[in-house]
Amino acid sequence: MNQNIIMSPKHYQVLGLMSGTSMDGVDLAVCHFTEESSKWSFQIIISKCVSYSNTWKERLRNADQLSGKDLLLLDHEYGCFLGNLSKNFLEENKQEVQLIASHGHTIFHAPDKGISYQLGSGAAIASTARKDVVCNFRELDVCLGGQGAPLVPIGDALLFSDFDFCVNLGGIANMSFSDQGIRKAYDICPCNLLLNHYAEISGFSYDKDGLMAKQGVVSDELLNQLASWNYYQQNGPKSLDKAEVYNALLPLINAFPISVEDKLATITSHIVNKICSEILLHHSQNPKVLLSGGGAHNNFMVEALKKNTAILFFVPSAQIIDFKEALIFGFLGLLRAANKINTLASVTGATSNSIGGAYYLGPK
Repeated sequence: MNQNIIMSPKHYQVLGLMSGTSMDGVDLAVCHFTEESSKWSFQIIISKCVSYSNTWKERLRNADQLSGKDLLLLDHEYGCFLGNLSKNFLEENKQEVQLIASHGHTIFHAPDKGISYQLGSGAAIASTARKDVVCNFRELDVCLGGQGAPLVPIGDALLFSDFDFCVNLGGIANMSFSDQGIRKAYDICPCNLLLNHYAEISGFSYDKDGLMAKQGVVSDELLNQLASWNYYQQNGPKSLDKAEVYNALLPLINAFPISVEDKLATITSHIVNKICSEILLHHSQNPKVLLSGGGAHNNFMVEALKKNTAILFFVPSAQIIDFKEALIFGFLGLLRAANKINTLASVTGATSNSIGGAYYLGPK
């Protein structure tokens, strides 16, 4: 293990960086981890979301259309951007960390073709922030035949063991749970990826509190067609890509001559139905479910979930809702630095567990 990241025998401080498919911005979280008697605990010391400028949103949105050379140039520039964000964030808040763990921003995710590519050069982050960096968490798992996703479940298992299920309401809704001691997880359905898309049509970056959806009327016909998507017939482990969601579902939804509010109401109903049915498929005795991700702020959707009285949904603090993924990627980076397994074959479908992530030593 790299001795530079040790604060004391069982205490560690890491900066986690996360950029999700919904492109809200970069989440930064300085996290303190403690390991005692093989059990982990954590504290988020300070956190912040830095919103993307419209320019960065467009560049990230269109990155999959770039030439190889231009994509490499953007990879370097985005890495420098993340490095400067990290450096400034740590200096402004007078925080010291021994490691930066960066998820990067997913541009391509096609595990069936052996690729999952997250933008953001680890070397550029390390040289700019002058800290050790772990990044590129997914590639090894994909090369081992896995989906490269989801990666959060090992953090759910070790940091949030009080809950039967952890459900993340991000661009994609996903969940993780333990089944007879084996951690399982998969992407359930699109979530904020679709909701934000249709909110933007009305001039909003997202549907705050689900108020637009609340004004709409559910289209039963569209709801049934969404439920028949062939992704839902696949067995796990499985994961969704933004392009896959857009290509399959946007033409279907756009074909319905209904208002944006009705589309948002129908999509929300679809998300709620899929989450509840998938949970009850695995656990029918009042399971405890932790909600996180931006969708946990969507009061209309959360209240709709809570109407299913067979499931106990818990909404944590705003900090956990917003920064759980940054927290867990910080934790995954720590496990990588300690040469401990951080990727579970039981959730990704790989041929074996692995220690994922590329390690860059920052200049001292």
